[in-house]
Amino acid sequence: MNSDHPFKGIGLICCAVFLFAGSDALSKYLTQFYPVVMVLWVRYVVHSGLMMTAFVPKSGFSLIKTKRLDLQIIRGICMVSTNLLFISALHFIPLAEGTAIIYIAPLVVTALSWPFLGERVSQAQWIAVWIGFVGVLIIVRPGGVLFTPVALLALGAALSFSLYQLVTRKLSGVDSSTTSNFISGVISSLVTTAILPFYWKMPADLWHGILMVGLGISALASHLFMTRAYDYAQPSTLAPFTYGQLIFAGLIGYLLFGHIPDRYALLGITIICISGLIMAWSQRKNAHKPLLSDPL
Repeated sequence: MNSDHPFKGIGLICCAVFLFAGSDALSKYLTQFYPVVMVLWVRYVVHSGLMMTAFVPKSGFSLIKTKRLDLQIIRGICMVSTNLLFISALHFIPLAEGTAIIYIAPLVVTALSWPFLGERVSQAQWIAVWIGFVGVLIIVRPGGVLFTPVALLALGAALSFSLYQLVTRKLSGVDSSTTSNFISGVISSLVTTAILPFYWKMPADLWHGILMVGLGISALASHLFMTRAYDYAQPSTLAPFTYGQLIFAGLIGYLLFGHIPDRYALLGITIICISGLIMAWSQRKNAHKPLLSDPL
């Protein structure tokens, strides 16, 4: 790692979270016309195909060699279940609020890091966890527009993403990030391919087909940007900037879907951002590994 160029890392991480928000918005748009399974299938097939084209000629079969196949399978299943739940939720709820709910995943990981990973959780991190949960409660509040069974899809996605991150941390140092991302993409492709016949629908026109391919390219580019960002800057430096995805989600949600979060949603999103900044400060102080890894 060359951590002497933090501004390069910050620039790359901002590009990554912008593409993550854009991919979610594109998925939300396409699910207005096509089943979620079909949209995700194209995303994963394009993602895996591009990775195979880019890395197999250089790495060969070593790309799929893993020391923990069991964890890789669990990681891949968590990846596809997270996206199925999250994109299904986005079909019904606004982009900014849905993104804010999924961002409680790092807080859940913090709460579970001691029993599952044996890591010490500081007082500041526990404070951040509870502050973040308060933010989610404000967004999904009784009497609010999101207080419906659909919100459970987003919460389920956040829990699945938390397990995904815990398994990712277990695999850290065991397999390379390229191997993990490739295997997860292949598993997700296989799972969605198996159920695709029940949901297949021909694209209405060439434009929709281009958008689906663009979704896969965007998803892959976002992961590559994020991975590259950590070559230039420390995780504790980059962590606060990952929350820029919430800002991008709000802007894209307004521009594409005309949605403006109400004051309670804005308050909840702000509180979640504050909790994330506290977490980042705690990580920087204690030199811990990042809790937010590999967004989907």
